[in-house]
Amino acid sequence: MLRTHQLAFEAPFFRKLADDQLRRIHQASLEILERTGVRLFDADALALLERAGVPVTDGNRVRVPAHLVEWALDRAPKRITLCDRHGRRVMPLEGHNVFYGPGSDCPNVIDLDTGTQRPATLADVESGVRLCDALPHIDFIMSFCMAWDVEQRLLAQHQMRTMLANSPKPSIFVTPDFPGTVDVVEMAAAVVGGEAALRQNPITACYINVTGPLRHNQDSLQKLMFLAEKGLPFTYVPVVLRGLNGPVTLAGALALANAGELVGVVLAQLKREGAPIIISGGTNDMVDMRSLVGVYAAPENRVNFMEMAHFYGLPMFGLGGASDAKLPDEQAAAEAALSLLTETLSGAHLIHDVGYLASGRTASHEQTVICNELIGWIKRFAQGVEVSDETLALDLIDEIGPDGQFLGIPHTSAHYREDWYPQLFDRQHPDNWEAAGGATLRERANAHVRKFLAEHAPEPLPDDTLAELDRIVERAAARGTP
Repeated sequence: MLRTHQLAFEAPFFRKLADDQLRRIHQASLEILERTGVRLFDADALALLERAGVPVTDGNRVRVPAHLVEWALDRAPKRITLCDRHGRRVMPLEGHNVFYGPGSDCPNVIDLDTGTQRPATLADVESGVRLCDALPHIDFIMSFCMAWDVEQRLLAQHQMRTMLANSPKPSIFVTPDFPGTVDVVEMAAAVVGGEAALRQNPITACYINVTGPLRHNQDSLQKLMFLAEKGLPFTYVPVVLRGLNGPVTLAGALALANAGELVGVVLAQLKREGAPIIISGGTNDMVDMRSLVGVYAAPENRVNFMEMAHFYGLPMFGLGGASDAKLPDEQAAAEAALSLLTETLSGAHLIHDVGYLASGRTASHEQTVICNELIGWIKRFAQGVEVSDETLALDLIDEIGPDGQFLGIPHTSAHYREDWYPQLFDRQHPDNWEAAGGATLRERANAHVRKFLAEHAPEPLPDDTLAELDRIVERAAARGTP
């Protein structure tokens, strides 16, 4: 059996919603789709539903019947496996397997030299990807931040080229438009030897951010139908900001956001039965009504979505390791730890946005390293406890007795490494910590980042593959503005 990076639960996981509550939210989502309906801003998507017997009213409004939703949920695959560059099936999205990765859309980064925020560049994308490639508890790659020093209509192509060239780990990509999606899929296919090989062993998935649960924009719908037709995995996530584009109450926001995702499931399965779609279970975020800023680390944001996704048994897209703090400080560490722990205990398959700061505005290399350490702690915490003759050690306890000690004996030497030992957190005696310079967590994280970037060499792509990626980028540049 192939080894994977996954954390598979050996201990009970955490839930907030009872089965009857999940069923009621599901029924509420079905009622929203049947009674209120949604607007689809794409003629092909509307035609697809019309052929399935769904009437279109008021130009682009459709009311999706419950039986069609249930049919689509039955057809959608319950397992999607993402692969590394070599086709190793390292990320099976099913059950309570958990994987961790960064985010993609932060416009700013924390500069490693000045410690302050600045606009991100393509060099930051590269260093962020290389860092995530080096970190043992980061399982998949996203672009880390948004590069402002490239032509923005080519952002997806430049960032995908950088991701593919700097890590063999599976990736999740974001594109600002539909043509970019087509190019990025071609780039991924070039790395693995063609579209058929990419479909068989997908190394990447597209993250589709939808305008809203009741208004589905054309680019998102075009991406969905293109990827579904090709049998390639993607997320489909219309976010509700509670109190702005949906009810402020958790149940209502969850039902509404989930209804929007179910539209994606229906369209994907109508386009191609068995199309591999990843849902979030109905993402809705708190809005701080004092500032109208969307909150990433609110306790209300946690676990509920994942429970809906588990209710359907579908692969899911979670979020954790993000903070609303502006710097990698005490608040950032606390919020990252809480969100990573709760999302892990909910069994989220893909926990993304690890290392995000400032409510999704700022990426931080230092915070990503801190989160890597937190994930190591959480992985060890989530492991079950072996109870056996060897671990109970009754004969040994009797042999040592009340007057002996266990330091240095073979049993201790054989088992002490099973405990978790930090690489970044400090456990020294205070005198030794002070003698070593008394570095803060952030200072140690900065040093770790520099060490990783100086010493880690990602596995390179062949020159001819890099040349093909460059050709695709150049072709996109030659197309001009749509």
